[in-house]
Amino acid sequence: MINNTKIPLAERMRPHSLDQFAGQQHLVGPNGVLRRYLESGMIPSMILWGPPGVGKTTLANIIATQLKQPFVALSAINSGVKDIREVIDQAKKRPGTVLFIDEIHRFNKSQQDALLGAVEKGIITLIGATTENPSFEVISALLSRAQVYILKSLGKDELIDLVNKAIRDDEYLQKKNIKVEQYDALLTISGGDARKLLNLLDIVVEASPGNEVVITDEKVKEIAQQNIVLYDKSGENHYDIISAFIKSMRGSDPNAALYWLARMIEGGEDPKFIARSMLILASEDIGNANPNALLMANACFQSVNVIGYPESSIILSQTAVFLATSPKSNSTYLAIWAAQEHVRKNGALPVPLHLRNAPTKLMKDIGYGESYKYAHDYAHNFVPQEFLPEEIKGKVFYEPGNNPRENETRKILHNMWGDKYNY
Repeated sequence: MINNTKIPLAERMRPHSLDQFAGQQHLVGPNGVLRRYLESGMIPSMILWGPPGVGKTTLANIIATQLKQPFVALSAINSGVKDIREVIDQAKKRPGTVLFIDEIHRFNKSQQDALLGAVEKGIITLIGATTENPSFEVISALLSRAQVYILKSLGKDELIDLVNKAIRDDEYLQKKNIKVEQYDALLTISGGDARKLLNLLDIVVEASPGNEVVITDEKVKEIAQQNIVLYDKSGENHYDIISAFIKSMRGSDPNAALYWLARMIEGGEDPKFIARSMLILASEDIGNANPNALLMANACFQSVNVIGYPESSIILSQTAVFLATSPKSNSTYLAIWAAQEHVRKNGALPVPLHLRNAPTKLMKDIGYGESYKYAHDYAHNFVPQEFLPEEIKGKVFYEPGNNPRENETRKILHNMWGDKYNY
């Protein structure tokens, strides 16, 4: 019988100082920027960006504790403008207040706007935590007033150290003789999330009878399957579900796409997270086979920014079905990666003289822009000339996909360029 009454292992093992903190040495190590700020006694407003379970909330708590400043925590899931204003009013009476906002990417524009004045005037020091790219999710005015620090996923050795440390130091786990023979299942199922890892370890130990506990991959998988809701009830497997959603649309299965979309909607997934994934897929997997897909996905993304649930589910559904039933092509995706790979391997080749801009007489005298042919001076606004560096003349990066629209593109290029584009 699993004991659900005691504090979860991840909370029991939560570090209380930078020296106890796992990973993120670029921030909290001997020369880490956050350690230097703390040693100076002052910190800027900041956004902590990283995947789940890497210590964003823990780091915010350590900062507030070490600075001995008033600390207020809000969750963007269940807080609004009214809560923000109340904190700001209290902060005016309590100088140095640190306001921690978990999942700040879930705040809409008006909620983020409510923070601006207080951050700018120094009434509060803001620490926001997000799993999403703040460039997309945090308004530019607020972003310009905060430093962004990236927290990295914990490595395998760091995660194994956390398991061993918990077994060694936790007062509950110390009561049993625990031996870990295999770590792979613990690490794989927890997906690199330290919080899920420790809570999964706790579940496995609790579910093992007697005082002698031998942890193997098979045992972890069996117990995890039986108790999945205990460590995944918060929906942190959204990376698996969004993967299934994307692959269903890529595979042209609208029914499967709708099922995984419904799973995310029912789980309370951020509609912007879903829409952004479709925006990427529209270019990566559909591209020029149906250019309207990108327009549709972008319209969806813009719409869910202003329309919340439940109505946004209709827009997400319409877009998902449109993308799933569109013809597919990854030709432009492959083309840019091929071009980037070539640049990485071969370096920066010089721009041919005839393509260079010639704003000064000297540049003209040495040949800049000479022999360049202005396309609009020729019939059909086209004239053959070389646009690549001499060293890679004739190199092909883009090959049209096999679909009606790109087959037409293939014909157009061949008619214009002849054998150069004889795919």
